[in-house]
Amino acid sequence: MTQTSHPASWWAQFGQAAEKFDRASMTEALLDEILPRIPSLLLRREAELAGDVVLRHLNRPASPELAERAEDATTRLIETVGRLTERSTAVNPGTVEAYAVCHLLDGDWAEAAADIEPYSGTAPLFKAVVAALRLEPFGTDVAVRLLKAGHSPAAAIRSSRAVGRYRWWPSWLLTIVTERLVAGTLDVTTVTALQSCAYAGLSPTQARMARRLIAAEPQLVEATASRLEGLGEHPAARRLRDGDLDTIAFAARLIPV
Repeated sequence: MTQTSHPASWWAQFGQAAEKFDRASMTEALLDEILPRIPSLLLRREAELAGDVVLRHLNRPASPELAERAEDATTRLIETVGRLTERSTAVNPGTVEAYAVCHLLDGDWAEAAADIEPYSGTAPLFKAVVAALRLEPFGTDVAVRLLKAGHSPAAAIRSSRAVGRYRWWPSWLLTIVTERLVAGTLDVTTVTALQSCAYAGLSPTQARMARRLIAAEPQLVEATASRLEGLGEHPAARRLRDGDLDTIAFAARLIPV
């Protein structure tokens, strides 16, 4: 069992930061994570059946009949788990996971995530919850990496939406964007410079050089600056030595395709 734990209020930030929060998707994602962890096969099956009923209601919220069935199924599950807990003489009756499902089906998915986190670990829940927010694929990867780096859910979701507009960029540039975002060094100036590389249509060889120049490899920067001077581009060589990212796309394109 892991020692990582966040309170329900921390998990609730995901829903608060989401542009469109889909409770059905969140419920389904967390059910997939929690249900296999219920040790009792009979209790797991009852939780699965209750989950199916609640999901049908969440996908058709306007149906009074489904709403009533969902409430009844949730109540029955809560009562069953309560009875098992009272009757058990074991130190751990194995109902923690089932109680997490109860909270989830009762509408408190954040409490359910907090319940199960010490047993499932944090990373699987990150992936399940972020996937339920239906972010762009690139935004999902950014959000998970930011969360693993210790950023709050609200900050991770906001940042993932902000950089989602660059999803059409080549993969090598997306990697740089993600690395700098996680490190807290992605600013407007950097994005503008990277955008010039995205529009430059660099060949694979030119892209590799651009990435190394962005990383400010001293020997390569000096060699490239000298090449620029040899071509009469003294102002560009000076800017490159000064760390001007805007010059990188120009310098990279000088390499034959």
